[in-house]
Amino acid sequence: MSLVTLQHCHALFDEHYNLHINSLNIKPLQHTVVLGANGSGKSALAAFIAGNGETLNGRRQVIADVAWVSVEQQQALIEAEKQKDCADILDVIAVPTTVKEMLFEGLIQTEIDPQLQTRVIQVFGLAALLQRPFRALSTGETRKLLLAKSLLSQAQLLILDEPWDGLDTQACADFNELLLEISTHTTLMLILNRLSEVPSFCKQLVLMESGRDHWQSTVNNDLATQLTHIKQLQHMQQQSLILPTKDSDSFAPHPLDANAPLVRLTNAKVKYAENIVFSGLNWTINAQQHWQVTGPNGSGKTCLLNLITGDHPQCYVNDIFVFGFQRGSGESIWQIKQYIGYLSNGFHLDYRVNCSLLHVVLSGFYDSIGLYQQATKNQIELAQQWLTIMSLDDHANTPFQELSFGDQRIVLLARAMVKHPALLILDEPCNGLDEINRLKVLALIDLLAREGSTTLLYVNHHKEDAIPSIQNHLLMTDFND
Repeated sequence: MSLVTLQHCHALFDEHYNLHINSLNIKPLQHTVVLGANGSGKSALAAFIAGNGETLNGRRQVIADVAWVSVEQQQALIEAEKQKDCADILDVIAVPTTVKEMLFEGLIQTEIDPQLQTRVIQVFGLAALLQRPFRALSTGETRKLLLAKSLLSQAQLLILDEPWDGLDTQACADFNELLLEISTHTTLMLILNRLSEVPSFCKQLVLMESGRDHWQSTVNNDLATQLTHIKQLQHMQQQSLILPTKDSDSFAPHPLDANAPLVRLTNAKVKYAENIVFSGLNWTINAQQHWQVTGPNGSGKTCLLNLITGDHPQCYVNDIFVFGFQRGSGESIWQIKQYIGYLSNGFHLDYRVNCSLLHVVLSGFYDSIGLYQQATKNQIELAQQWLTIMSLDDHANTPFQELSFGDQRIVLLARAMVKHPALLILDEPCNGLDEINRLKVLALIDLLAREGSTTLLYVNHHKEDAIPSIQNHLLMTDFND
C-alpha cells in the first residue's frame, strides 16, 4: 500500500502555475528526494501532496498523516504574527505568541514521545528560546522551530522543502543525525537543490523539469551513480552553458557558397532492383535550419543520410547539391565529409579503439577513429572544455571502453561537434540508452541546437525523443510508394 499515489495529475497553483505529474508512488519508508532547477516544480509537487493546489485532472491519493515544512509556510507564519501588531486599530492589546506556544500549537503534548521531544529541542537548540516571542527569532531560528514542530507531530509522512537552508554547520550535522534516526519509522520526502545534501538513506529519486516529473528512479545500492547521472543531466540543461569555440587550425570549413543551401536533393530516389525505398523526395536544408527526420523501419532514413554523406552508391545517380558541390562533378568523398559531423549506432559500435576520453574527443578534429596525430595545446584545451560540459572532465584519462554505453554516446557527440561542422547528422543517437542517458543525450542535442552554429539533421522514430529547438520535420512515409 502506497502512502502517496499520483496518476496523470494536473494541478493549478495561484491561477497560473501548472503542475503535471504522470506517475508517482511513495511507499512506507521509501524515502524520496525531489531534485530540479529553480521553477522546475519541486515545491509545487510538495505542496500538492500536502493538500494545496487545485486538482484539475487525475488521481491524487494520500493516506498518510502529513507534516510539511517550506519557505512559504515560514513566510506565512511570520506574516500572521506581524498582523497582530495591527491589533491596536481594534483597541486590542497585541499579545505576542511565544516560541513554546508556537511549537506545541495543534499538538497534544501528552501524546508526544518524551524522548523525542527532548531530542528535538536539544538538536535545534530551542530550550533557551521557548519563552521568547516568536517574532524575536532570526530566520534560521524560525526554520528550526518549524522543523522541530513537524518532527514532534509524529506524522507518517514528513515533507521537508530545503530543510537545511538557514541552518548553521552544527545544526545541519545534528539534524542529519536526527533524520537518520527518524528514517527507521517515518517516511521522508525531501525537496533539495543541492545533490550534496541527498541523504544516504534515500530510496527514490525524482527529477522535476518545467512543472513535470521528468525522470524518477528507485535507488538500490547505486545512489552515487544515480546522482552523477543527474549532475550531468542538470549541467547540460543549464541555459547559461556556452559551447567551446572553434580551433583556429583544424575546423570544418564554411560551404563554398555562403548564400547557397547546405544540402539540396531534387527528386531523389533509392531503389534496389524493383524495390523502391523512397522516390520523389525534394528537400532543401539551409544553414541554421534544424530538421528532424522520422519514419518506420525500412522507410529510408539511413539511406537518405548516406546519400548526403556520400556513403551510398546511388548518390552519383541522384541530383544532389552539398556544401557548394554538385555530386559527381569530380569532388572526393573527403571533401564532403570535412563539413559533416556524424553519429549513428553503427559508428558507435565501430569505435572499438580503447583510447582515453580526451583522445576520443580530439579524434574529431581529424575525422579518425582513435588519435594518430599530435594534438595542439589549443585542441587539448577545447576537448577538455567539451568534457566539462558533459561533467566528464574528471574522467579525461579514463579508457573509452570503461564508460557506460550512454556516457560513450555523449562523448562521441562531443567528438562529432568538436570541429564545429556545418552539418551535424545524428542517426538514432538514443538507441540502446537507458532513460537517464537518453535524457542526457537529448539535453546535449538541444543545447547544440540552441547555442551552436551547426545545423542539425536529427533522425529518430520516437515522439518522446523530439528536440524542442528543432522545428522542421521530414516524414519519410510521404515518399514511400
